[in-house]
Amino acid sequence: MQTYLELSNVGIEFNTNNVPFKALDQVNLKVAKGEYISLIGHSGCGKSTILNIVAGLYQATEGGVILEGRQVDSPSPDRAVVFQNHALLPWLTVYENVALAVKQVFKGKKSRAEMHDWITHNLELVHMTEAKDKRPHEISGGMKQRVGIARGLAMEPKVLLMDEPFGALDALTRAHLQEEVMRIHSALNNTVIMITHDVDEAVLLSDKIVMLTVGPLATVGEVLHVELPRPRDRLALANDADYNNYRQAVLRFLYDGHQATH
Repeated sequence: MQTYLELSNVGIEFNTNNVPFKALDQVNLKVAKGEYISLIGHSGCGKSTILNIVAGLYQATEGGVILEGRQVDSPSPDRAVVFQNHALLPWLTVYENVALAVKQVFKGKKSRAEMHDWITHNLELVHMTEAKDKRPHEISGGMKQRVGIARGLAMEPKVLLMDEPFGALDALTRAHLQEEVMRIHSALNNTVIMITHDVDEAVLLSDKIVMLTVGPLATVGEVLHVELPRPRDRLALANDADYNNYRQAVLRFLYDGHQATH
């Protein structure tokens, strides 16, 4: 496996009321191109902090992040973030929200017509073409999240970072969006790092599940390689022994980690 993205000995310390708080310690992770990685762990274990360091929004106080041989030290369109609350601009239409990101990345590189085709293509990927002229308040939570994903994909990032992208959605919408993300991932073979609290979601979507220890001084406790063949069908997997073994392994890690701190 050739390493595409690497976190090496990443640590970060925050100053809270002049008291140093070390959130992460010695976090090491290697990600191959096209891999789908999930970060899972209890609240406060630094999942979002890791994502923010990879995004370039936080600076690690120790160690660093290398993407395709170059150090990550600031935000860049090659690492697009999809937030849990979609973060769409309410006064812009669906189309305009995606267009904003596309113009930022491709200005001077694509003609106006090419940009239009590219925006439309990414809205098609998430089945949002019909709603392209609607504003965020006119569409459902699941649709907003689709637009957030389309906007992330439209930036053609090297790595798509997703912070609990389906966390605020009802079970059925969540299941539909998981299917979409699996379909898009298999079509684009893009590299994805996703934070989730949902064990089933982690096993269903991921190639690797990175389990974090409880903070402070959170680090990688275990990495589980999910070797289930793709495409994956959630109904067929419900009775699959391997799927259930992976589930048990993650649940056991989370349970043991929780017990250790109480």
